[in-house]
Amino acid sequence: MAAPPTYSGLMVALRRSHRPDVVRITTAPQSPEHDMAHRQKRYMISMGIRTLCFIAAILVGPGWLRWVLVAGAFVLPYIAVVMANSASPRVGEALPPGPTHTQHELGPGSD
Repeated sequence: MAAPPTYSGLMVALRRSHRPDVVRITTAPQSPEHDMAHRQKRYMISMGIRTLCFIAAILVGPGWLRWVLVAGAFVLPYIAVVMANSASPRVGEALPPGPTHTQHELGPGSD
């Protein structure tokens, strides 16, 4: 008489057949709070550079460099807003590719 399967034997078989997908931490997107703080920091740096362009344009005096600095001061707000509004891309595939399951089918029968 064969011994019935033990509880641990059944659980081991079930554990092997059902594996949950694992999320890789390296592919997880950043939190919205961290993303917002990063965008605010980039915006503030860009606006600081714009302010420096204005001050330098006044201090440089007449010449071509003044106009380059003024142009930079006018273009930087647009660039800063575009950079601040561009959120970090969300990772489309946060889960690693799992094993492929093939579905076994019965072949055609003979009558």
